[in-house]
Amino acid sequence: MKKEVLDYVVEKTNELTAAFSCSKEAKEAAEAWLAAVGTANEAEQTKKYIAELEEDIMPLDNLIVFAESEGGAKVFGDNAPNVAAHAKEIKAAGAKYCDCPACAAVEAILAKKDEMLQA
Repeated sequence: MKKEVLDYVVEKTNELTAAFSCSKEAKEAAEAWLAAVGTANEAEQTKKYIAELEEDIMPLDNLIVFAESEGGAKVFGDNAPNVAAHAKEIKAAGAKYCDCPACAAVEAILAKKDEMLQA
């Protein structure tokens, strides 16, 4: 991986792990990847990290359905209708994924996926 790509992904990974909305699994994968950078295990951890990020990023259609459900009401409380409305608004503007801090960092990292996988 080129140094500028690595530096960018490390920066976005640090944003991800600091995000209030980062899942436990994404944080663990991020920390494992950071620990593997510069080691013989880096390529393998990069693949695992990307796979976890692809599982964790929230497509807007899924977020809308969830925010409008009972489960969404339990997670978001009285803010659930606002979450759904916001998701619909950014989707109409062309967004594909949730724009919470964790998803925004994941989207930025995944934009570099092909470059991350280059030897």
